[in-house]
Amino acid sequence: MQEFAPDSGLARQVRPSPNHDERMLPADILLLHYTGMTSTAAAIERLCDPAAKVSSHYVVEEHGNVLQLVPEALRAWHAGLSSWHGVSDINSCSIGIEIANPGHSYGYPDFLESQITAVTALCRDIVKRHRIRAARVLAHSDVAPQRKLDPGEKFPWARLRHAGVGAWVTPSPIRPGPQLAPGDSGPEVAELQAALRRHGYGIEATSVYDNLTEAVVTAFQRHFRVECIDGRADQSTIETLRALLAADGRVS
Repeated sequence: MQEFAPDSGLARQVRPSPNHDERMLPADILLLHYTGMTSTAAAIERLCDPAAKVSSHYVVEEHGNVLQLVPEALRAWHAGLSSWHGVSDINSCSIGIEIANPGHSYGYPDFLESQITAVTALCRDIVKRHRIRAARVLAHSDVAPQRKLDPGEKFPWARLRHAGVGAWVTPSPIRPGPQLAPGDSGPEVAELQAALRRHGYGIEATSVYDNLTEAVVTAFQRHFRVECIDGRADQSTIETLRALLAADGRVS
């Protein structure tokens, strides 16, 4: 791929990746990842390697340097098998940002302050130019809950929201009480599944707390209720989900 002009003034460098094709949908999701490799250099090489068949629009390095790999007008290959609000071609409708971090497989260190500052600024720029709704600023784990953990529970979603990007509500406090868990079934499980689906997760109201339900609840907790990530829907999880739906006007 030839050199191109960066879409964002925050991108200090262009490193063209050949791994892209044409969009089939307008970009209305901003999807955040971590690189999940032992070094940032290796991650960038892979994102630009035609044999790897993966890419993203941007990479934010540890100390805040922003690289653009694919023009925003094109479809980068970062989401994989995924879905949100019934759409399975997330690559076509999203802009992907890879945040340099080795991830859970390699110790999952904290994100650096300079890196989060850069990510926040880049996100603000993208959502403003593309008019991306707060509820459509997502984690890779949201659209692929059975496969992905990134960018993970250490990513400061509340801080992003305070900067005007993404959805967030103060999590309901954790307290003893009944909870829904794998193996449960019935109308309460169906209600939980329906609420998760209204938010956007790829789940049906089957009334059975199966492996998919556990994965989706875990993804929700990893994004919105990080104090306990166990895949069980306690009152804190359910109340936080209801508050999030209310804030987005999605309560039925």
